[in-house]
Amino acid sequence: MKHLGQECQPVLLFDGVCNLCNSSVQFIIKHEKNQNLKFAAIQSEAGKKLLTHFRLDPNQTNSVILITDNQVYTASDAVLKLMYYLKFPYSSGKILMVVPKAIRDFFYKKVAYNRYNWFGKREICMIPTPQLRKRFLE
Repeated sequence: MKHLGQECQPVLLFDGVCNLCNSSVQFIIKHEKNQNLKFAAIQSEAGKKLLTHFRLDPNQTNSVILITDNQVYTASDAVLKLMYYLKFPYSSGKILMVVPKAIRDFFYKKVAYNRYNWFGKREICMIPTPQLRKRFLE
């Protein structure tokens, strides 16, 4: 499946106004094995279209979302699946998949719920540099 006119590459949907989320995207870009991932802010048109396509409620989206191989991963599953795209030693974080999902998601939800208080919020979504623009869906 093509992602709404895009080639079928994994896509990470993130909260474009969240400082933690934006910093995480910058970290992923810096430490990615290959440049396979595409990115889209949940608030962007591309993000909204993907949410609709995969029947995800944008008002109930308090999570990073990874779409790969026509599968949707959210919360801690998305974070740990992202480890497969990172260089060593960061890729070794995928070992945390052995921790039961309920425990992983408990901690994920604590951070997600408090992310604006702890890390702050932007007024507008991140604008990628011209070099990175091709990595972001529009």
